[in-house]
Parts: sequence; structure tokens; C-alpha cells
Amino acid sequence: MATQKMENIYLYSRYERFWHWLQTILILMLLVTGFEIHGSFKLLGFKAATEIHNWCGIAWLIAFAFFVFWLFTTGEWRQYVPTTRKMFVVIRYYMYGIFRGESHPVPKRKHAKHNPLQRLVYLSLAAALLPVQMVTGILFWGYNSWPELGLGGLSLGVMAMVHLAGAFAILSFLIVHVYMITAGHTIFAHTRAMITRWEEVAEDTRIEDWERKQRKRQPKPAPAV
Repeated sequence: MATQKMENIYLYSRYERFWHWLQTILILMLLVTGFEIHGSFKLLGFKAATEIHNWCGIAWLIAFAFFVFWLFTTGEWRQYVPTTRKMFVVIRYYMYGIFRGESHPVPKRKHAKHNPLQRLVYLSLAAALLPVQMVTGILFWGYNSWPELGLGGLSLGVMAMVHLAGAFAILSFLIVHVYMITAGHTIFAHTRAMITRWEEVAEDTRIEDWERKQRKRQPKPAPAV
């Protein structure tokens, strides 16, 4: 890749960075304690792992509720609206272009932080996988109250399989995510941005229309009589 002059752009707010790292810690704690509860290994002991897992789950649920509130009160939900524009260009880049040193086809900007593939993945996580994981976790937590809540027909075994499958899906995403954050113009460029809020992009970066913040259309003036 040819050397390009870079510029810093303000990309991530204080809350976004706080949410990102808090969620990272909570997910790692939940994965470690969850797999220990499942019997995959011994580290903290079953009782301690269960207590930590439950408290981290509650903390994650509360933090996620605040995140959803933040999304809709700031308008940041628009960052997750899926689009097919440039989708296959981005897929081709990750499958082929990235290994040839090509520039990313969809550069980041304040109002376009996620490329089309990221939008689809993050929306699927936030709207489907994480809620399912949280709901099954809450049901596990209140297992002894199922009969009183009219949930006696639920299968604990099925619930366990769904929760475990969700854990593996989150772990898979985490592995891919850690790999992808090293794919910037330097290995720590994306990590630096999530710590300092500043993202480095090429000075001559060209932003497509769909990546810009949508402006309200001005009404056309009435024709002169």
C-alpha cells in the first residue's frame, strides 16, 4: 500500500468508548464464568463462578438498556441501519483486497462509523443475539419461579442449549472482532481510536453520499405567478 498522509477525525464519543470497554469486560467475565459453570474447566469454583456470572449478567442488562436509550435519544441508531450499497465491495475487500494491501472501500467518518457489513453484523448482535442471550439468562436465573410464572412447560435442557449456543456465537464474534481491529493502516490504529476517540484516515478520503449525514430536504420555492 502506498504511503498516504493521514489526518485525525473525532470518531468516538466518551460514552461510546465507555460502553465499548465496559461491554468487553462484562462479556469476557460472562464467557469465562459461564464455561466454568458448564464444566469446561475449573478456575474460580462453581459457586463463585455462578455468583460472578449472575452479577455480570445483571450489570450487562442494565448497561445494554442505557445503550439502547442512548441510541434513540442521540440519533446514533442511524449508524446501524442496514444497506446493500457497497456490501459486496466490502466482502470482496475482506476476502481478497485486504491481503493485497488495498485501501478500505468504505472509509470511516463521524456519521458513517460502520461499513455495510459491520452494520448488518452489529444490528444482528444488538437486535437478535444479545437479547436472546439475556432473556435465556434471566430465565435461568429465575428457574425456581417458573411454575409460579406459568412457565412450567419450558424445557431447561433446551434453554441451556440455546444459551450455550449463544455463548459460542458471541465468542466467535469476539475472535473475529479482535482479528479485524488489527486490520487498520497500523495494527493498533483501531484500538487507539477506541481509547483516544481519534481515528486516522487518509487525507484524500472520499465519502459517498450514503455515508454522509442525511440533510433535510429544503422545500422547493413556489413558482412565481
